Amino acid sequence: MHVRVTAFGVLKEWLGANAADVELPQGATVGGLLDHLRAGLPERAPKEALRGIAVGVNAEYAQAAHILRDGDEVGLLPPVSGGAARPSSVLEESSSEPAVIVALVGERIDQQSIVAAAKSSEDGAVVVFDGIVRNHSRGRPTLHLDYEAYEGMALRQMRELGIRARERFGVRQVTMVHRLGRLEIGETSVLIVVASAHRSAAFEACRWLIDSVKQRVPIWKRETFANGQAWAPGEPFPEDLALDVRGGAG
Repeated sequence: MHVRVTAFGVLKEWLGANAADVELPQGATVGGLLDHLRAGLPERAPKEALRGIAVGVNAEYAQAAHILRDGDEVGLLPPVSGGAARPSSVLEESSSEPAVIVALVGERIDQQSIVAAAKSSEDGAVVVFDGIVRNHSRGRPTLHLDYEAYEGMALRQMRELGIRARERFGVRQVTMVHRLGRLEIGETSVLIVVASAHRSAAFEACRWLIDSVKQRVPIWKRETFANGQAWAPGEPFPEDLALDVRGGAG
């Protein structure tokens, strides 16, 4: 059988191709695929290249024991950095969850209009997290950033996080918008807006959402400095998502 493997972030540089068809025996697992890929790693890839990554199968996180099927789309995901792809318009969650709105966009994020749209007469608080591009990173001046995403999976994860935040904290409305492509210093990379009857719930939900986005949503950033470029080191995946080349969790 054949599966389509797409690498993201630094992995696509190490593996030498963004996407490739891989032939595997029937009944092969995600762990078996990782072992297969490890055996063919190019010399430029570090020995630990596939350690601690996560894997998405058809835009859903998958464990090492997951059995692959012919035609599956497999994403190899290095730890995410919380944010170039084509622009997408704002996408609202299904009618069953009209108060969860998520988007990946290729243009400037209009904070004022998004915050205004989130407000309702029943709210007592609106809490906003506005993540911006700073002019330095790891002791070096930064010129600009480039964000890329596994788009379908990123939107799905953002929606799920929004739904969980409403259930966990009892907030009324969640909006999350993330930029993709080239961002200049001072531009907004991610905007999270939480509206609620009570301020404490809104604060807690907003903090939980940005922390969760940084760990679970497949978005990566490449930093450009005066003397070169580098993919930003991501936060480690949670234990339930991280895989190693031996096919185990962790």
